[in-house]
Amino acid sequence: MGIKRGTTLATVAVVVALTATACGQGETKAGAVKPAGAAAQAGSEYGSDYGSGGDAGAGANPGTKAGGQLAIAQNEQLGQVLNDSAGFTLYRFDKDTPKPPKSNCDGDCAKAWPPVPAGDVTAASGMDASVLGEVTRSDGSKQLTVGGWPVYRYAKDTKAGDVNGQGVGGTWFALAPDGKKAAKGAAGQGSGSGEGSGSGAGTGSGAAPATGALSVAKDPKLGDHIVDGNGMTVYRFKKDTAWPMASNCTGDCLAKWPVVPPVDKANAKGIIEKGFSVLDRPDGKKQQSVDCWPIYTFTGDKKPGDINGQGVGGTWYAVSPDGKLITTS
Repeated sequence: MGIKRGTTLATVAVVVALTATACGQGETKAGAVKPAGAAAQAGSEYGSDYGSGGDAGAGANPGTKAGGQLAIAQNEQLGQVLNDSAGFTLYRFDKDTPKPPKSNCDGDCAKAWPPVPAGDVTAASGMDASVLGEVTRSDGSKQLTVGGWPVYRYAKDTKAGDVNGQGVGGTWFALAPDGKKAAKGAAGQGSGSGEGSGSGAGTGSGAAPATGALSVAKDPKLGDHIVDGNGMTVYRFKKDTAWPMASNCTGDCLAKWPVVPPVDKANAKGIIEKGFSVLDRPDGKKQQSVDCWPIYTFTGDKKPGDINGQGVGGTWYAVSPDGKLITTS
């Protein structure tokens, strides 16, 4: 599976609402993400196993393109959710099997739930790459699996961050990075409906999920810089703004540079508290800021201590404990 390099940065600024007025004037509350399972409740035609399929998401179908560089997104209702390189949510189907892997979604089902092709897929930062695999479908094509479970997109997800497929028919669920169903506090959860005995989803042995913390690490080149709860380097984007606070990273950019989820001040060791606030992004994500600047991690960093994002495009830089850019390389 190859690594796709290069980042497409959105050119349109995404102005985000602030939870702390110190970072801007007034509050322009952005639309929040729909509650988990909202789509299933809203449309009766999607209350069956897979829905009507034929007209699903007409004109906005995320399609069957390769998954590319996967990313882990933080969803307010579901916790960690696995996304493709464009930021679309990935799903699993309870009527499939993980051991051995087998897809039971064909025909109209596959129109509503496009299978994600195997190949040209790279594990997300903080994800155990060994859970990635593939299964041969009934038509002979190869489909991506995570923890043995065949992976799909949902045709009614029309933009990055949508989770309209969550809970559809009581059988479709967003994927966690280990192949289990995404759910807050899901780490170590037992097998639920459709998990079967021995799901092959892994035991969570690889990189641990983010702990919702920030701290200061020292690098020979960068000196003191901020890292997240997994020790992964934290970055700022020069095209963002602090006054008013705004993020210019969306879509493909956000898939490469995942937002740092909210962190309690008590779990921010050695970090300046000025402008330590949380953004409500229009895509439903909540993002931590330091000194009123949105902060991110980089999917190109594979282990704690990596600084592969430093200086990328002349716009991405590690962050000092006082929230400033570290331009030394």
